[in-house]
Amino acid sequence: MNTKAAVLTFFLFAWLQVMSKEPIRVLVVTGQNNHYWRESASILTKYLNRSELFKADVAISPGSGEDMSIFRPEFSNYKAVVLDYNGDEWSEETKAAFLAYVKNGGGVVVYHAADNSFPKWREFNEIIGLGGWGDRSEASGPYIYYKDGKLVRDNSAGPGGSHGSQHEFKIVAVEKEHPIMKGLPASWTHARDELYDKLRGPAMNLTVLATAFSAEDTGGTGRDEPVLMTVTWGAGRIFHTVLGHVGKEAKHPAVECSSFEVTFLRGTEWAATGAVTQTNTLISK
Repeated sequence: MNTKAAVLTFFLFAWLQVMSKEPIRVLVVTGQNNHYWRESASILTKYLNRSELFKADVAISPGSGEDMSIFRPEFSNYKAVVLDYNGDEWSEETKAAFLAYVKNGGGVVVYHAADNSFPKWREFNEIIGLGGWGDRSEASGPYIYYKDGKLVRDNSAGPGGSHGSQHEFKIVAVEKEHPIMKGLPASWTHARDELYDKLRGPAMNLTVLATAFSAEDTGGTGRDEPVLMTVTWGAGRIFHTVLGHVGKEAKHPAVECSSFEVTFLRGTEWAATGAVTQTNTLISK
């Protein structure tokens, strides 16, 4: 075989490898939420499928107060599960299936108000690391925030979960070399959103990737709050983003910005595979 033929064969082989690569299967779990879940689930699914790295399906729960025993997503068919859910308790069968999925290496993405869910479910709170609302208190675990550049685990009494008025805010990378963060700017401005604060929980095996300053003049805490983080539970990888409020407004700047889309897609790939192959680091600063 001559050199030209060898080069053509190499590139053909490489092209076939790329074309034959199966997309990562992802399940978006939704159906109940204090936010507008139809819009958020549609946007999340659009981003996943548009990337061509993922193939997303959607599991929609019964409505609030309806029979939850029929809600049995096949978690094990997917490399990652995106939680866009904040509602009624799942059945014991579904809870057990979810825990087995994560324990055995399934990826999880905790999106915005999903960290309000299931305040009494111990293992779920270990998986999400931090949560808010739902009568969470000091019994749920410490507050987690940064002060003077250092992580603080604050065991003081008080409710978990709060946010001030919606506004733009600066996100600051903490773990710049983590695969999700590598190549992203050291800081950037995120579009108008709810900036969660006073999150608390078990915070076991928790790594804070990025923070944002919760200013008192917007109703915040006056401290650097975690906004992007990871957790490991069993063999499972969890990416937790507090970003992405979707309300009743016609437009949803918190999710319709590159800040959210880029970090969401990178976090989903890491949760599913443990690596980030995406080169998209284009966040509007």
